[in-house]
Amino acid sequence: MSPRLKLRDIAFFERPVHFARPFRFGAITINATPQLFVRVEIEVEGRGSAVGASAELLVPKWFDKRPELSPAQTVDGLRRSLEIARGLYLARTGYQTAFDLHASCVGAQIATCAKKNIPALAAAYGPAEIDKAILDALLRAAETNFFDGMAGNITGIDARLSPDLSERDIRTFLSGRVPLERVAVRHTVGLDDPIEGEGGVVDPRENAGARYFKLKLSGDPATDAARLAQIGKELDTLGRDYKVTLDANEQYADLAALQALMDRLDHDATLRPIATRLLYVEQPMPRDITRQSPLGSLASHGFIIDEADDSYDAFPAARALGYCGISSKSCKGLYKSVINATRAAKWSADGARFFVTSEDLTCQAGLAVQQDLALGAFIGVTHAERNGHHYVDGFGDTPAAEAQAFAAAHPDLYADAGQGIRLSIHNGDLLTGSLHATGFATSIHPDWSALRPLEQPRSLWEQLA
Repeated sequence: MSPRLKLRDIAFFERPVHFARPFRFGAITINATPQLFVRVEIEVEGRGSAVGASAELLVPKWFDKRPELSPAQTVDGLRRSLEIARGLYLARTGYQTAFDLHASCVGAQIATCAKKNIPALAAAYGPAEIDKAILDALLRAAETNFFDGMAGNITGIDARLSPDLSERDIRTFLSGRVPLERVAVRHTVGLDDPIEGEGGVVDPRENAGARYFKLKLSGDPATDAARLAQIGKELDTLGRDYKVTLDANEQYADLAALQALMDRLDHDATLRPIATRLLYVEQPMPRDITRQSPLGSLASHGFIIDEADDSYDAFPAARALGYCGISSKSCKGLYKSVINATRAAKWSADGARFFVTSEDLTCQAGLAVQQDLALGAFIGVTHAERNGHHYVDGFGDTPAAEAQAFAAAHPDLYADAGQGIRLSIHNGDLLTGSLHATGFATSIHPDWSALRPLEQPRSLWEQLA
């Protein structure tokens, strides 16, 4: 039986994060944005109380890309999502499993946010962050680690939100997990990142020995093809084998534009270094157009959805359109990642190719990167996009004492090579050994006294809603 719990408190905090270099993806360039921190207190039946934590960037113009909204307004939408989720979760006063709590609130969350002009992907952010903190507290109360706890289904995940699966499917998947000891870093090449020379794609100080590269696309086939040819030429000088993925962040207007890019990849000799090493193409078209556009013959190239993953039925719907994969991001919900990984395993049992990838909206050093890394290692994702080490200088605006505490508790993940404490990447890989600590992949919590309360959403967002 999965333990039952009551929520006692949910508190939100934030801290500014300034980027070491601009990060341009899709239609946005980020130089700074706040990082959210969640602190929950729960009472576990028969085990007493415990405190849990989670963290995630409040990323503008990704969850909600509507052009009429400013970046600040889309961040306010995430703050509103958090506040709505807090109210729904705290209104549940009886003992429930962690998944009971999530499942009983997520429908109302989506509906309430819709009335406030918040789309489903942004609506899911609030529950996703609260769920991670609840899981951290639950694992601490049970005195176990994330990998063992999830293998034993400590949260009580069932099939009520995924009727295409059986309870047995989920139990079999969870109990059979053998967490990965290493996860390869997939290095992002943003649209403003240099390609050649110092700071370019083959500069080991930037790519940290990566064997996987994620290349951002602009949505213009000719521009993207020229840039990919330039990147491929550089990558061929690495002296080691490599693989690539492409990410358009919804910038390709329709199937015709996407077909034009794929035709170039199929037939342009200068693109052969990319085309022969391409694993998949991520979220090429806007989420609404994606749902109306079967891929047809394009499906053979391998496409996944990311921003279109805004519900529990998104993966089955995408499969019917010809997509073979879906991204795992803890900011979209850890339970959805587990459910989708269960689906991929079940659908692939007869030799078909379905998979879950690990993508990253710049998870920062500390709680965010550790919890997201553990989730990927648990569901079996062998390489993960890891942006925080590249676009932010180590722990960024985190107080030095807090950064040092994380480094001391997780010495396989962090090191100081003379430029401050940074993510420690071993021959292109991250190690997961210290993530087996009691709790959700962390031995310690942030310095709560060094954080400020979450800002209230600005009145302009209310006017728009």
